[in-house]
Amino acid sequence: MTPDAAGSRHHTGGDRAIQFGVLSVSDTHTEEDDLSGHLARTLIEAGHHRVHRYHLVANSVADVRDTLEPWLAEREIECVLTIGGTGVSSRDLSVAALETMGGKKLEGFGELYRSLSFQEVGPLAFLSRAGLYLLQQKPVFALPGSERAVRTALERLILPAIQHLVEELER
Repeated sequence: MTPDAAGSRHHTGGDRAIQFGVLSVSDTHTEEDDLSGHLARTLIEAGHHRVHRYHLVANSVADVRDTLEPWLAEREIECVLTIGGTGVSSRDLSVAALETMGGKKLEGFGELYRSLSFQEVGPLAFLSRAGLYLLQQKPVFALPGSERAVRTALERLILPAIQHLVEELER
């Protein structure tokens, strides 16, 4: 596919505003000092989309699941970002929570994210478990907690493709 074809409205979507849920996962931050969550909301709105829900929870499987399950049941929420909890430490539990919720994983997002991240931070990029899960026919992105990671994922991958992805899942 040529770069022009990859950027066409057919492949990347048109002007429809997508409604997001943004769930920050952290044991050290609060909603007031959640810089990555704030950045995600700013970038989503700058991309002419809407943040329907935002919340910060502790890094636990139960807290992530207990927040996401009702969000995914809401008709208004079309896409969810989890921010944080994608590393390799014993406290990084976002991916574990998403994997217990069923659905399927789309490998391409994590592969592309790690490739872009490698260009920015070098070999430590392979430590990220960033991923894309389809839960209840909605995309749920698991993003690392750094501001750099959120910016890379949203600007380079998610925002350019989200409308097309959501519309495909609605078919």
